[in-house]
Amino acid sequence: MEKKTPLYQWHVEHQGLMVPYAGYLLPVQYQDIIIEHMQVRTKAGLFDISHMGRIDILGNEAEEYVNYLCTNQIQGMKDGQIKYGLLCNDEGGVLDDVLVYRKSKQHFYMVVNASNREKIVKHCIKQNSYGVSITDVSSETAALALQGPNAKIILNSVIQEDEIPLKYYTFLEHIKIDGITCDISKTGYTGEEGFEIICAKDQIEHLWKLLLMKGEAYGLIVCGLGARDTLRLEAAMPLYGHELSENITPLEAGLTKYIAFEKKDFIGKTALLKQKIIKTRVGIKVLERGIVRENCTLMYEDREVGHTTSGTFLPYIKGAYAMAYVELKHSLIGSKLIVNVRNRQLQCEVCSLPFYKKGD
Repeated sequence: MEKKTPLYQWHVEHQGLMVPYAGYLLPVQYQDIIIEHMQVRTKAGLFDISHMGRIDILGNEAEEYVNYLCTNQIQGMKDGQIKYGLLCNDEGGVLDDVLVYRKSKQHFYMVVNASNREKIVKHCIKQNSYGVSITDVSSETAALALQGPNAKIILNSVIQEDEIPLKYYTFLEHIKIDGITCDISKTGYTGEEGFEIICAKDQIEHLWKLLLMKGEAYGLIVCGLGARDTLRLEAAMPLYGHELSENITPLEAGLTKYIAFEKKDFIGKTALLKQKIIKTRVGIKVLERGIVRENCTLMYEDREVGHTTSGTFLPYIKGAYAMAYVELKHSLIGSKLIVNVRNRQLQCEVCSLPFYKKGD
């Protein structure tokens, strides 16, 4: 049986189209997905992301422990800093992609994908030879994402300028919004300016309603999973279960910059150092009329050379695009391929990622 976020009843009462996702019932849309997508690109959108997993890690060796878990360099992070990284298995496959928050050298906070939460909690406990405490606080907390070019001005309408994190991938703790204690990070999954806010689960609805009221003058609307997916795809952000899995390594995914090989050790390091790359993640532009989805075969001269992992019509850049894994020799930008879509063969070409960058 699917779980419900603390905002479930609000979503239902406001005609959110509820669907099962990652073990939860969540709104896929409120109005047309393209409208929601474009509103985030041009004004602002509000997303319920309470389904994401949130794990607290405390202890004298918390820094060393998280550094061993994660591919990225955790040692030397500053308080209030966030880093993106991968948690790998011994073979280098991705167990999850995560955000690591440093509250202090002895206190880290990890945001993980909802579908992987239980798996990652078990993994963290299994790897804990450092004497740290690991607490899954997902059910005690809730979170929302305020995204879009007007996100900062909306946030500034409820808190002071110096209570808003300035730099991307930083956060501020214990900020009071109308009496609600919040952690506010300058992060997001849309490719836009934006913030993610965590608070106690019983206070999220008040915060949600307050931001919607204050944001109305700046074009703020509620958005669902559909727009979140098209926005992240347009920004070429990987989604676990599509571009990332235990059978895909960070090297194949093109995430080498998040691997700190200079570290003494991390889980999966030995396997990644030995790996010979034969496929890589690329962007695909469809050159004919048609929409490409996941798991479409990519061909070159009647030979299969790859497959798509996510794809759709991208509203802001007005075209059909996909992300895919292809053999290295066919991964050069401009390489022409054929994609099989429901017994149709469409011309396509490899293009650069991301498809969209803020300011384009």
